[in-house]
Amino acid sequence: MGLPSDHAERIRRARLSLEGLSLGDSFGERFFLPAALAQSLIEQRVPPDPPWHYTDDTVMALSIVETLEIHGVIDQEVLARRFARKYRLDPGRGYGGMAHRILYEIGEGSSWQRISPAAFGGAGSMGNGGAMRAAPIGGYFSDDLEAASHQARRSAEVTHAHPEGQAGAAAVAVAAARASAGVSDPREILEAAAALAPEGETRAGIVEALRLPLGCSVRDAVSALGNGSRVISQDTVPFALWCAARHLTHFEEALWATVSGLGDRDTTCAIVGGIVSLAVGREALPSEWLAARESLATLAEGAG
Repeated sequence: MGLPSDHAERIRRARLSLEGLSLGDSFGERFFLPAALAQSLIEQRVPPDPPWHYTDDTVMALSIVETLEIHGVIDQEVLARRFARKYRLDPGRGYGGMAHRILYEIGEGSSWQRISPAAFGGAGSMGNGGAMRAAPIGGYFSDDLEAASHQARRSAEVTHAHPEGQAGAAAVAVAAARASAGVSDPREILEAAAALAPEGETRAGIVEALRLPLGCSVRDAVSALGNGSRVISQDTVPFALWCAARHLTHFEEALWATVSGLGDRDTTCAIVGGIVSLAVGREALPSEWLAARESLATLAEGAG
């Protein structure tokens, strides 16, 4: 199947989401500090000192965008190889323990179809890694929510065989697609994400996010939804989507609000950045932040 006629525009949107995702990731990563110090800097809106180095969240999202750029869909074999190559180039990017194992074994020639489902005693991973890298898929498939959900689940399945890990990816991609399509109603963003996420705890968390007043405090939202401290989809995606929906028109405020929830702050901020950038556009991404973040070319690669 050939690339769509508007492929270049789709890739432009995916790369815009990647820019926002990487800014959120590298921004949030710089706030892994003692809680009191982190909260003080956040309350004062003191940006982290440069340079801002991104984590595996961005590295894996980069592989997704590169795969879409060449193939127009998520080719799981190609994506697995890209994940493994980038891991081998720089394994110290903050990958979780199970990700280390899966990506190392794929790089050694093992099949992802065998390795991924075997994780965690055969349950597969329900971690938030599938969700953290999914927003660019929503940018690419912004005109087709079913495709955004399906392709996001395929992208997650390479490393996250558990349905919850895939549900988080689907929900993030759908939210990103709606933001990219110009939807400004926070409830519509959350409703679409819930509607196209598979049944389970992640979806239930998004439904709970819909019940929260958008004006409630971040602290109350964390109490109800989690903040990624468990590093699983269920306690990461609902909070991140609530933050993104609440601040669709202001990129910096979205990231400050998200990081104030602490928890897995590079990942929650990556998800929010990937979504909100699609709503506000490239010109709204702060130039000082882009200058502080390391170049995405560090681990970029061409066809393959």
